Amino acid sequence: MTTTPLVSLQAPKDVNLEYIDNELREIWQMYTGSGDGLAATRASTFSILVYEPEVTQPLLSALGFYSGPIDGIGGPRTTSAIKAAQKSYGFEITGTSSAELSNRLRVEFDLQQAKGEIDATQSSKMPQYSPDIEGAGIADAIASINPCRIITLSPIVGKDRGVKAQVSAYCPVNKSSSNSLICCEYINVTGVHSAFERIGGVISELMIPELPQFIWWKGTLNENDPLFKRLISKCDRLIIDSSSFMEPEAELLKISQLLNHGLPITDLNWGRLAPWQELAAEAFDPPERREAIWEIDEVTIDYEKGNSTQALMYLGWLSSRLNWQPQSCQEEIEDYDILNFKLIDPQGKEIKAELAGVPVGDSGSILGDLISLKLTSSNLDVDCCTILCSETTGCMRMEAGGNAQTCLVNQVTSLADQNTEQLLSQELQRWGKDVLFEESIEFTQQILQLKMNL
Repeated sequence: MTTTPLVSLQAPKDVNLEYIDNELREIWQMYTGSGDGLAATRASTFSILVYEPEVTQPLLSALGFYSGPIDGIGGPRTTSAIKAAQKSYGFEITGTSSAELSNRLRVEFDLQQAKGEIDATQSSKMPQYSPDIEGAGIADAIASINPCRIITLSPIVGKDRGVKAQVSAYCPVNKSSSNSLICCEYINVTGVHSAFERIGGVISELMIPELPQFIWWKGTLNENDPLFKRLISKCDRLIIDSSSFMEPEAELLKISQLLNHGLPITDLNWGRLAPWQELAAEAFDPPERREAIWEIDEVTIDYEKGNSTQALMYLGWLSSRLNWQPQSCQEEIEDYDILNFKLIDPQGKEIKAELAGVPVGDSGSILGDLISLKLTSSNLDVDCCTILCSETTGCMRMEAGGNAQTCLVNQVTSLADQNTEQLLSQELQRWGKDVLFEESIEFTQQILQLKMNL
């Protein structure tokens, strides 16, 4: 992502929750007709509310490591701040947050606050350790295209002392028009979860009326949670990322239940499957292979052990396209977490599908990413054997299985453009329901029900 310098119209400032709109209005009035040639456009396209249980970003900001807006959207700027904190406290420098780092940040915050060394209203005067040269945050990229309002709910642990709110406004500089800024408004609300529930109506009203409203929910999907229930009842789309699910299979079933209630949902992890889906479709696009796709009766999918959602959704997608009906499931837990499914096609032919969670020495940034897959047939007279992989070892494992057929082998290109920030930016440009996703999830639910009934 290209580095984008930020102009701060208003550094994070503590305000009373009831006067947030007044505070923001004053910011924009200050930059309207000021006569200094600087014009700033305020949020006018959509609102996105981010429920962020991870408190690392606010703590990094309070301790002076993070210089950008508190938006709950991790990007290069947040990664830079995490690296700086890890270096400062003697942790391994990975750029990825951890429970140990979060605990250390909390301890440092409490110590400095007790000494009176932290004043949130003066955060812009604190030393900054994450210069913009490290890269812009995704919110900056969003703001450069569409001025929006980003509301972050940052739940904390401890006693219920009500909620605190901060407002800020940041504008990425457009080099072609440095005097005309397109800006995002940021509202950060902190408090224990029960306090959020108590003022759920006020939080809902922070979304700009009559404009699209997105909810990016990073916590557990719980329809019985009053806050979650209230927020999704008014949003135009719920955004989630199943790669971060603590209980992947149970949470995946909840997605299906929410879809059944008519709620439009976007799963960023579904977007990561696009290259695999496109290559599989491309493999059977040549005229001589089109009919062979109906001969597939063996499917093998390997994924990074720890989160099975990508593998399950991919099998759900295949089943929805080829109308395979799930029949049974067996589980093997050894070095690999293996699920063996039996499915039936419309002609009554049996399809065997194996999903294997493979332990890897150097896991990627997304837990549960697909490693490789193989589509083949027991009918050796048809040309349908297809192998897709994300790395050489993946191809080698699939090819080592042995098959009299000649297999078409393809390697999925770099997944650098499939990170969370890029996928979110893409989804905020789309409208309406994702019919393919909904149909695939319906089949994934049927597959999962067999697993849950074991």
